Amino acid sequence: MSNNDLETLRHSASHIMAQAVKRLWPEVKLAIGPAIEDGFYYDFDKEIPFTVEDLVKIEEEMKKITKENLPLKRRELSREEALKLFTGKGENYKVELINDLPDEQVLSVYEQGEFVDLCRGPHIRYTKELKAYKLFSATGAYWRGSEKNKMLSRIYGTAFNSKEELEAHIKLLEEARQRDHTKLGKELGLYILSPLVGKGLPLFTPKGTTILRELERWIEDEELKRGYLFTRTPVLAKTDLYAVSGHLDHYRDKMFIFKTDEGEELALRPMTCPHQYMIYKAETRSYRDLPIRYSETSTLFRKELSGELHGLIRIWQFTLADAHILCRPDQLEEEFERVLDFIQYIMNTVGLTDYYYRFSKWDPKNKEKYIDNPKAWAESEGTLKKILDKLGMKYKEAENEAAFYGPKLDVQMKNVWGKEDTMFTVQIDFSNPEKFDLTYADKDNKQSRPMIIHRASIGCYERTMAMLIEKYAGNFPTWLSPIQVKILTISQNQEEYAKGLAKTLAGLNIRVEMDLGDDKIGAKIRNARHERASYILVVGEKEVTENKVAVRRRGAEDLGPMDFEKFKEMIIDEIRQKKLP
Repeated sequence: MSNNDLETLRHSASHIMAQAVKRLWPEVKLAIGPAIEDGFYYDFDKEIPFTVEDLVKIEEEMKKITKENLPLKRRELSREEALKLFTGKGENYKVELINDLPDEQVLSVYEQGEFVDLCRGPHIRYTKELKAYKLFSATGAYWRGSEKNKMLSRIYGTAFNSKEELEAHIKLLEEARQRDHTKLGKELGLYILSPLVGKGLPLFTPKGTTILRELERWIEDEELKRGYLFTRTPVLAKTDLYAVSGHLDHYRDKMFIFKTDEGEELALRPMTCPHQYMIYKAETRSYRDLPIRYSETSTLFRKELSGELHGLIRIWQFTLADAHILCRPDQLEEEFERVLDFIQYIMNTVGLTDYYYRFSKWDPKNKEKYIDNPKAWAESEGTLKKILDKLGMKYKEAENEAAFYGPKLDVQMKNVWGKEDTMFTVQIDFSNPEKFDLTYADKDNKQSRPMIIHRASIGCYERTMAMLIEKYAGNFPTWLSPIQVKILTISQNQEEYAKGLAKTLAGLNIRVEMDLGDDKIGAKIRNARHERASYILVVGEKEVTENKVAVRRRGAEDLGPMDFEKFKEMIIDEIRQKKLP
């Protein structure tokens, strides 16, 4: 079955599910029910949210509907007829959709038995053609995606052309569930979410903090090698600062804003760039000073919709490997290339390979979202396209995805559930140099405007950590592993030897733990494997006598007895080279 045919099948499945819901709960109001990449959903206005038990009832009712073999019939209506039909049924969401459609829009409904829905189609011919489907979950979703609107109940499901395809898909979903960072993060004790602390505000345990610390140290060291200058700026500022940058006009709904007792309005910073511009402006700049590459490991705050918060991927407070490059126009191309080279190095080092580049452009029709300067947009988008084409990069173009102040190149990646997010981004800014009156003296001692590149090398550390958890299923490369070595004793007689080994390894900055308990060695090994220790060192009487360790690499690979000195050299080299599993 082609993708289009599968989309038709899934769209029809959403209608059959909605019909089942209306039969079971006639008072429920219908919202929308599209096909999506891996299935379908339908939003309902139901006073009491759906439960897992409700999903079972709905599936049973869907079976009855498919057995009835109802035809799905299309009928075109005038606007007046459509409004009369759905007003009479009390379907206020359908009435709102009809009123929002342009006058020239052809309106159509699909009927199956007693059920009728506003829809363009197409659909399958008869309900019996739906043979393989599954409902997965019920969650909340704001009407039309706006938190200003009512929270509805959304049911997710999927459908396939055969039961074999459905079973294969369910198997893939189970594998995804086992890799899901929200599941593994809890099992491995990497982070917690506390209702008392609040949504979107993860608390990182020592193990989770170890991963973040290693990533941050690595990135900062690499940036220093590449000529970046580090700043440290406040996590809040007067909203006047963001009014100048334009964030207050274009981003206010995403900002946490409050007033002091004196009535001064402050905001937790959603980005670092305006702060760093103040540092640039503090001195007189010459063309010889450029490029200036400011970097900061920044704590940022963005007020995502509560329904969009997800594990470490979408949170309210996050840490960004943030940088802003101020350069002359003749340096822009080279600096952009250097940034892309850095990002490629990062991706290769951490082993993230399943991604694509997106050239994010503005939409001239969206006056509210973007700075209204068509000439500047055309020039900056042309410059970015020239750079990408010169480098021979493969990318997809996407309108209405740019930053409000300029076009950008995004690195797009999917989590285990297929949800796509932007991991890293590089942006060209034509607006802020003028807004903040950023200048430098050129060769003729005339004041000129620098160009600005906004850049996130490894993106949001928390989001990157989530992707790494899912990619490696918690089995991180040794240099990132919270437990690099776990030493296990067979009996109490090896305790002092084990402590000596641990002290030596710790002195080499290798993260080491010991299990000196009375459990049998088999149980100790199982526990160490569950903790995803990179290496397990078993020591018994023979190892003590010969100054050796019995080495097990993660993944149950038994390397056997090894001189301790040889093991030290091996793991030090593996960490230093950041070898991948």
